[in-house]
Amino acid sequence: MTGGTKRQKDMRKALRVLLPRVPFSDAEAILEVALAGHLRHLPPGIALWQATTSHVRHALTDYDTLLDEGYDRDAARFFVLDEMNDVLSSWGCAKRLEADDTSPTED
Repeated sequence: MTGGTKRQKDMRKALRVLLPRVPFSDAEAILEVALAGHLRHLPPGIALWQATTSHVRHALTDYDTLLDEGYDRDAARFFVLDEMNDVLSSWGCAKRLEADDTSPTED
C-alpha cells in the first residue's frame, strides 16, 4: 500500500492511524470506497470513517438482511450497532458508533 497520489497516501496514513489492525482485504475495500469520486470533497479522515462504517455495516453484519426482512434503516442500524463496534474494536479503532449516530454513510 505505497505510492499513488497525495490523497491516496494521506488516506493510507489515516487508515493506519484509525484502523491499525484491519485485515488487508478489508483495508483495500475501505480505501476503494474512501477514494471514490463522491467522497473526494471530504478530508481523508472523514471520507475514511464513512467508508469504514459503510463497509463494516454492509460486509460484516446482518444489516442488509434486516433491511430485506422489512426493518427500516434506523432500526437495522440499531440492531447491528454492537456488532459494528466489536469489529472496530478488534481492528484497534478508538472511535465508536453511538445509537444516535446519524452520520451519513453509503447505504
